[in-house]
Parts: sequence; structure tokens; C-alpha cells
Amino acid sequence: MNITTTLAQNAKRFPDKMAIAFEGQRYSYQELNEEVNRLANGLLETGMQKGDKVSLFLKNSDHYVLAFFAVLKAGGVAVPVNYQLSADESGYIFGQSESVFVICDHEFEKTVTEAKKQAAQLRQVIVHPAPDNNDYLSWESVLSDNALEPSVEVLSSDDAEILYTSGTTGKPKGALFDHQRLTAASSSFVFGVELGAKDRILHAVPLFHSVQLNLFLVTGIMLGTSNIILRDFNPEKVAEAITEFQISIFFGLPETYTRLLQLPNIEEADLSSVKKCMYGADPIDPELVKRAMEVFGHQQFYNLCLLTEGGPGGVFLLPEQHEHKVGSGGKPMYFTEVRVVDDEFLDVQPGTIGEFVIKGDTVMKEYFNKPEETAEAFRNGWLLTGDLATIDEDGYISLVDRKADRIISAGENIYSIEVEQVINSHPQVEEAATVGLPEEEWGEIVGVIIVPKESETIDEDQLMDYLLEKLPGYKIPRKYLVTDSLPRNSSGKIMKYQLRELHISEFEWFRKTPASRY
Repeated sequence: MNITTTLAQNAKRFPDKMAIAFEGQRYSYQELNEEVNRLANGLLETGMQKGDKVSLFLKNSDHYVLAFFAVLKAGGVAVPVNYQLSADESGYIFGQSESVFVICDHEFEKTVTEAKKQAAQLRQVIVHPAPDNNDYLSWESVLSDNALEPSVEVLSSDDAEILYTSGTTGKPKGALFDHQRLTAASSSFVFGVELGAKDRILHAVPLFHSVQLNLFLVTGIMLGTSNIILRDFNPEKVAEAITEFQISIFFGLPETYTRLLQLPNIEEADLSSVKKCMYGADPIDPELVKRAMEVFGHQQFYNLCLLTEGGPGGVFLLPEQHEHKVGSGGKPMYFTEVRVVDDEFLDVQPGTIGEFVIKGDTVMKEYFNKPEETAEAFRNGWLLTGDLATIDEDGYISLVDRKADRIISAGENIYSIEVEQVINSHPQVEEAATVGLPEEEWGEIVGVIIVPKESETIDEDQLMDYLLEKLPGYKIPRKYLVTDSLPRNSSGKIMKYQLRELHISEFEWFRKTPASRY
């Protein structure tokens, strides 16, 4: 079975049920399947062949859903691309993925035109609703009159998707998945959080995000849920959509919850239809989770601590585990094995930091067109995530840092998350990020980039006194930089590699630091 089979089945099972809704446009399952078929047949008539890669450079919309499933029904491989990327960044993905088609929104046509210079194999650009460039095709011109199932045999072992990593440590890599891996990811999610056909899912996070796409949209369509799509994240529209459509399943990034809870009178909004809330993609303040529980009026919260290369997969924290383990990543998803290992690949003792590794049916086949990186990513069938973590006596895993973000100062390991959590708790600080700065005597020192809260000015001495009370001397930042914002990718993750590219001269020394390193 491929992941589009259930769309055709649900067109018969629930022909009149609302499949998706977007800005006043609604599609029943029968209508959705027919429109997907029209586009899939149109792509084939336009010259697409089985196995071709098709990049999707679109914002959330009904057309994103149609394009994604049409590419797969035509036997192609969908390549979701972050529409926030520059022409140079997106062009790299178009070229590296060997995409032969790009489907984009009209507002991104100029970006695609510039980006396609890096993609020699790119044959056609399809623009919705219509292009300015006469060499490109309009969406409508590609649609076929044929609404029957495409005459392409798609096997469960056929490639389906290339998901590019967020690139927090450098150039993004494309994780390749076939249909059976995506089916396993959906099945694992259904078992883990107990979704059902009666659920109504809100899609407020971009659909190129692996969690929103594979775990919520693909799984939702496979189950026969109703899916409400927002083009952009807007906290007011989120609250309105929850009330209007009686949303039962809500997923958000940490920033999503922060902005939603900052809405004036959010306590008065009718969020009672939401039965399950999920969060993930980045560390989250436990106090934010507790606040969200108060606003939503229940404790049915799930932490999805997952990685793109896992399908996404990894560990998750159930609602009943939040009382005693909030802040932890959790335990393995279904069909998944996880470990925390040392440099000899032996399991670490509880409380000891090691590398988080994963194995299972949902894990990617490879990094597309990167055999060396693929070989380095696997060891004895286990995927090396590059995440540092601990495991406690009860088997709960907590991520500590990225290996690439670890700071080694005078032989001591310093994990950025621990330092950042302390700095972020200071009343003048909105958010902060730490990086290792080269230093002759100690190898590296801790540098911190700080974003002050609105209308606040960082008092250097006060902040240092605060840190000295809460951190040992060797973890105390030595230099700082105050800025307006931190660079983030579309998943809300801080782009640490960009911060490491800052020159040490841009930072200022703290006047007050510990007399001793230890």
C-alpha cells in the first residue's frame, strides 16, 4: 500500500465528509480525491515520469494538499521546500534533490526564477494561480479533465518524499523516505496519541515541516479526519478556527504557544473543543506548558521530541507523564528503538550524557545523493542523531544539546541548553543563545547572545550576579552581545551555526566574572 491509497478508499468510505477546509473553500473526500487525480494526470500529461522529483514551494493552502498527493499518485517524489528560503538556499535544494518540476505560489515566482539557475535538470515551473513568465505553466493549464485514478503503479517500496533537515549546523541534507516508511510513521503516531476519523485537526504550522506534514496531514487523510488549514500562523486566526471548526487536535511549536497565550483575553476564548494538545521541535519552558494547560482547560498534552530523519520519529511524553516528567523528551514512539550511548557505543548509565541514537521502521533510507554523510549517519543499523541526551532510571530521555553546539572550555563540557535556561529565566531577558568563542588559554569560552524583553535594557552587573548565583564558575558566560532577535529557521530552531560565524570582536567582556574558573 502507498500513502495515497487511503485517499481513494476514503473517497468511497466518506464521500461527503469534509476532508479539508481553507479560506472558505471546502472539499469532501470525494472532491479532494478527484481534484488530486486531475492534477496527477495533468502532471503525467505534461511530461512527468514515475520517480521524478517535484519541489513544492508553497504556503499552506488547499493547493499544497492537492500538489503533495498528486505528485505521489503520479509516482513522483515530493520535495517540500521552506518558502522562507532565499533564492540561493532554495536553489541548492532544487538542484541537490534533482527536482525536474517546481510547483510554487505566484508570490514566489521571482525567487524560483533566480533559484532555478542552480538546478540544471529543472524542466518546468508550475505557478498558482498563473505566472508572469510565459515560459512557466499555470496551475489551471496543467489540470486534466481526467479525474480517474492515474494509471501508474505505486508500490510501498517506491520513494515518496525527500525532507530537508533544518540546516541548523550547515547545509541542509535531504532525508529520503519511501511509502512504507511514511505509513509506519503515521501508524506509530496513531498508536501513540490515539487519533481517530472523528478528529478535526488544525494545521497552523507550515506543511513543509515534517511533523505537520507527515504526522498530522498524511495521517489525518489516511484516517479520514477533517483538516482545517491556515495559510500563515496568526494567533487570532488560530483561536477563531478552533471555535468555528470545533478543532479537537492542536499542534504548535513553542513559539506558537507563546504567541497564542499572549493574546488579550485568551482565557475568554472558547477552546473547549480541543481534546489533545501537542508541542515539539524545540525545547519548551515547562512553565509555558503549565500555562497552556490552564488556558486550554485540561492536561492532555503530548511532547513530540522527534527528528526529521526519523520520519519524524523519536520519543514522546504522554499526558499522564507530564506531572512528574515535564521537560523530559519521553520514551520511544511505537516501532522505534532508542538508546543513549557513549563513544564506544555502549549504553550510558542513568544521568550520564551520551548520544541519542534511534532505529526503527520509520527511519529514513538515506541522505539523498550523499553516500558519505549517509555512511557516517548510521552505525550497526542505528541512526546517529547528533543529539546529546541523558536517560534516567525510569527510561525517560531528555535532550541536552546538539553535539555541534557543545562548548569545551578548559577540558570541561558545557551544554548550552542548561546555561540558556538560566539566562532566559532572568526578568530582563526575552531569549538567549550561547556559543563557544575561541580563546587561547581555555580553548573556548562561553559567549551569550541576548534579546532583551520589550522596553527592557540589560543591566550587565545585575545579570552577572544572577548567573553567579545559579551556575558554577566554568559555565558562566565571559562575553555577551545584545541584539534584537536570534536567527531561526521555519521550525523555530535557532540557527547556531550563524551565531558561531559572528566574529569574537563583536562581543563585549562582562566586567564582573568569577575569580576562579572552578
